[in-house]
Amino acid sequence: MTDLYKIIRELVEERNKLDRIITSLEQIIESGDDPGFPPKRRGRKSMDAAARKQVSERMKRYWAGKRGARPSEPRDKAPS
Repeated sequence: MTDLYKIIRELVEERNKLDRIITSLEQIIESGDDPGFPPKRRGRKSMDAAARKQVSERMKRYWAGKRGARPSEPRDKAPS
């Protein structure tokens, strides 16, 4: 029987400890001092003008290389 009382006392102490932790975490959330991670950004990353120009130049070189690598074919010619 004494073991049962000991177990109950330990469980009550553990519950009280958890209650204190939960209360302190709720206070942190309510105060707005959340030390957690910053919210994740959604959507695409925006580029500034210089970055857009770099991408534009890189893609122009890429497609110029693609056009130069294959023989040119008329675009309006339908396959037979």
